[in-house]
Amino acid sequence: MTTCFDIGGSFIRHGELQADGTVAEKGRVATPGSDWQAFVDAIADCSGPDGSPISISLAGAFDTRSGIADVANIPCLHKRPVQSDLETALKRPVAITNDANAFALAEAVDGTGRGKPVVFGIILGSGVGGGLVVNGTLVTGYGGIAGEWGHGPIMDPTAGGQLKGIEHYPCGCGQTGCIDAICSARGMEKIHRSLHGLDLASKDITAAWHAGDAAATQTLDAFTTLLSRALSAFVNTLGPDVIPVSGGLSNDLVLLDVIDRKTRDLVLADYSEPLVIKGEFAANGGLHGAGIVARTLMKEAAR
Repeated sequence: MTTCFDIGGSFIRHGELQADGTVAEKGRVATPGSDWQAFVDAIADCSGPDGSPISISLAGAFDTRSGIADVANIPCLHKRPVQSDLETALKRPVAITNDANAFALAEAVDGTGRGKPVVFGIILGSGVGGGLVVNGTLVTGYGGIAGEWGHGPIMDPTAGGQLKGIEHYPCGCGQTGCIDAICSARGMEKIHRSLHGLDLASKDITAAWHAGDAAATQTLDAFTTLLSRALSAFVNTLGPDVIPVSGGLSNDLVLLDVIDRKTRDLVLADYSEPLVIKGEFAANGGLHGAGIVARTLMKEAAR
């Protein structure tokens, strides 16, 4: 029996890999963010029989060469070789996949990208992330960074001349002007504060936008322009057949429609059908993707 996990800064979600390849959430516990032994105990308590494998979807970056994890929201895992340390502590095989990669894999294999050659799954929530799957295979790239379109100081604070200019917001990665810092839900809030001097949660900004509020409309116009301009460069680079979306902002289908239309207007290819759409596994892509990783490893072991 294989146990699958989707681990974030607040909760550890877990479930068992079923014979049909699906993973249903069995339960969740709070993530022990600062205590390594408490974290190990939490994983052990949710896992199957001694020695049975586990597959983990985890929010963070993983250097495929060194095995060192960069997990800022779970301090006890940060700068630690998490996979090898867990295997030693739990005495069982452990597979770890970045959560955005797990979502992209879920969509490419069983979701909106099923049967499509290139799937670029993106996360639009408190942060911006992504994963790339080509012909059903996850592309990790040098150091495991493939698909991480949220980072790199490339943003134009004028939104192509639409704005007089907003500051280059600092990003959690240590740089300034990253897509993650301006095109996430937190970025939307920063834009609104810069333009109108108002501190509102992203859900309140989008609600006001839907209601026709002028200030929120200006904020969303700027936000969707900034996001689509950045995303268009990755579309032209990767040539995706579909861009499934997960994260909190994916629940606003009207917002996704605006992002989709603006993005398709900027790219070289003629996408006659929607490109940026809500993923089928937007709610549980981490668990499902962890299950796909486990299925793949089981097939390889059986050869």
